[in-house]
Amino acid sequence: MCGRYALSKLPAHLIEEFEIHTGESLPATAVLPADWNIAPTKKIYIIRHNSEGQRELATASWGLIAPWSKSDADAVKSQSIAINARTESVDEKPTFRNAFKSRRCLIPADGYYEWATELAAPSKQPFYISRSDEKTLLFAGIWDRWISPSGEIRESASIITREAVTPLAQIHHRMPTFLPKERWDAWLNTGLVDVAQIRKLMDVQFPADGIQAHPVSKAVNLVRNNGPELTTAVELGEPETLF
Repeated sequence: MCGRYALSKLPAHLIEEFEIHTGESLPATAVLPADWNIAPTKKIYIIRHNSEGQRELATASWGLIAPWSKSDADAVKSQSIAINARTESVDEKPTFRNAFKSRRCLIPADGYYEWATELAAPSKQPFYISRSDEKTLLFAGIWDRWISPSGEIRESASIITREAVTPLAQIHHRMPTFLPKERWDAWLNTGLVDVAQIRKLMDVQFPADGIQAHPVSKAVNLVRNNGPELTTAVELGEPETLF
């Protein structure tokens, strides 16, 4: 499960860090503000391949709009329940399967929040999870296009999650799917449509390698709260402090 995350980096930083082709990158009007409390249906950045097979930066709303949505209300409703797609069933679920075959993306983040549900942590205590080297996280994702009744083209995206591994399993039983750098281009390749091969890309030996976590304030529970202070570590007391 991944229900909130943070991204404070500007497009120029992402373009440099991930060697994104600048020719078709984001127009100035699509630049998103730094956000330390990104919630479902908000606009987010995605990295995908353009028609020439080059990496481009684009925006989409978080939560995949079901292809069969008939109205704006239907679209919003479907987004709220489709922010995450499970590795175990992403190629089977009607909402996700077509996007999984041909419209995959990577979703950048400074880090993400998870609320403890396992016995090793205080119930519903939020944790902030990020890379120990402070580089940008990349979630494996999928994206799609939907045309509203008024003719507006809307692009949306979902984060692919998997069963959590130690040490993140001490907090929650799900975690985002992270892909090593050498698999990024294969993941983004729109010409790769073989489901078995795509699924193999998500099979990573050490999926939580280099990841760290610390407890944060429950202020993140409210979407209206925003700012870097949401990622600051708080003390829980010796018996409840995790890794």
